[in-house]
Amino acid sequence: MQPGDEQKLLEIFEDARDHGYLGPEPVRRHLDHSVALAQLLGAPPPQFVDLGSGAGVPGLVLAVLWDKVDAVLVDANQRRCADLREAATRLGLTSRVSVRCGRAEALAREPDLRGRFGLVVARAFGRPAVTAECAVGFLEPAGCLVVTEPPEASADESLRWPPEGLGRLGFGPATSMRNEGVGAVAISAVGPLDERWPRAVGRPAKSPLW
Repeated sequence: MQPGDEQKLLEIFEDARDHGYLGPEPVRRHLDHSVALAQLLGAPPPQFVDLGSGAGVPGLVLAVLWDKVDAVLVDANQRRCADLREAATRLGLTSRVSVRCGRAEALAREPDLRGRFGLVVARAFGRPAVTAECAVGFLEPAGCLVVTEPPEASADESLRWPPEGLGRLGFGPATSMRNEGVGAVAISAVGPLDERWPRAVGRPAKSPLW
């Protein structure tokens, strides 16, 4: 990452914190967390989705680090989407980073987004069942969902990510990853995308699969 890009990201996250998109902790932690996540992920895919991008963590950081990768930042809040577009412009990323504003359940049904991505990343999007169901519609066959895990998450990922529930969505089992204090689970799609998923807007949260 170029020093100029790092400084711009820190400024963008400071603005996001002022707007209430990030907590009160130093914004450097968000940047470092995203860099560590990129190291966990290894070789980048041609394109990825950041689900519930919010302040652009980790989507904007990954887009800066992966300078030949296209990214779609998904968020349901109009104001956050406007700020994400402005941030992409400040970082010079508009040619390969787009912002799609709307509910993930609906966007995952859009023809240009459905089943098109090798990677979906999510951080603090929602409970595991909601995140998995909303993400699966974006993934291509054998694509991967990577979700950062909170520090208090159980060491046994099968409690948060039960194989039976994931299998119903067409996922294989969750695999834990850890790097420099950053924890995540990787969950690969193992079959063709089922037209049932995701359900209508609001249903995944109101009636979670587990």
